[in-house]
Amino acid sequence: MTMTRALIGAALTASLFITPAAAQQAAPLEVPAKSVPVPSDVSPQMKKIIGMPLRTNWDIHPKDGAAWKPVAEAGAETLKKLVPGMMERLHVKVERTTIDGVRAFIVTPERMRPENRDRVLVHVHGGCYVLNPGEAGLPEAIFMSGFGGYKVISVDYRMPPEAVYPAAHDDAMTVWKAVTKTTDPKKTAIFGTSAGGALTLAMVMRAKQEGLPLPAAIAPGTPMSDTTKVGDSFVTNAMLDNVLVSPDGFCDDGAKVYAAGHDLKDPMLSPVYGDFSNFPPTILTTGTRDLLLSNTVRVHRRLREAGVEAYLQGGEGQSHAQYIRDDTAPETKAVFEEIAGFFAKHLAR
Repeated sequence: MTMTRALIGAALTASLFITPAAAQQAAPLEVPAKSVPVPSDVSPQMKKIIGMPLRTNWDIHPKDGAAWKPVAEAGAETLKKLVPGMMERLHVKVERTTIDGVRAFIVTPERMRPENRDRVLVHVHGGCYVLNPGEAGLPEAIFMSGFGGYKVISVDYRMPPEAVYPAAHDDAMTVWKAVTKTTDPKKTAIFGTSAGGALTLAMVMRAKQEGLPLPAAIAPGTPMSDTTKVGDSFVTNAMLDNVLVSPDGFCDDGAKVYAAGHDLKDPMLSPVYGDFSNFPPTILTTGTRDLLLSNTVRVHRRLREAGVEAYLQGGEGQSHAQYIRDDTAPETKAVFEEIAGFFAKHLAR
């Protein structure tokens, strides 16, 4: 009996280690089809979101900005109708403005926390670089202002067909330069989700290249950090993520239309390949079913390898960016309070 146990133990131990030769011969792992239940330990609001069917238009493939425009406008009309309720529940006001020629919104909490009076956050919205124009890009900014008590400037950057790469990047940097002229950069932060998460990372890289001030902290949420579709979760979470659904779905087409032939591996479009040295402290957010889980994890690893303080939070059962879907969900409140606390730790007063 003792010998049998020893042999079994040795076999199990040996199975944990792979020789270089075996690694080169490794074949794809065949995973059987299975039913994935909604987690039992999430809120009723999040259960509803997680349990939704796959996005109905996930497999559309508009090939240019003109074809994307009606898609973006239809989606924006639906989202815009939700914004007033969010503003009322979270007690914030929104003002449309223009900053050095760039469209933007100023989101302000009705009760500004004393420690945040001189602090400013810059927000870049998501939407695969082609979706969420105007007020449709505001929910995340409203959540951050309401739950965190910060003044937020949300950039309504140009998208196809109005403009292609690098228009969104240029607009975001124009606003960033303007903010740092009137606000101490040590009292600022940048945040955004999905394409906005990638823009957040790219803005820091570009600021470093151009010798501009850096923010005191950043919060890239589930960033589109690799538009070349490298990453394990592009496979493991395909058809499980009910938002993006597939690496070959609508978001891939949106990014390609915006890139307009530019090299997708350029760090401005795939920041995971960029230089993370001297980055500000960073908090990243993702979910266990997020198609971009690997995008987020890989950025976190690159930051840690560069010696940057980086914090990673993940939502149980959540697909792509589902923490910005419902402001009444306790998971949403927890995410933004976590980010707000991170900013409070790193921004000067």
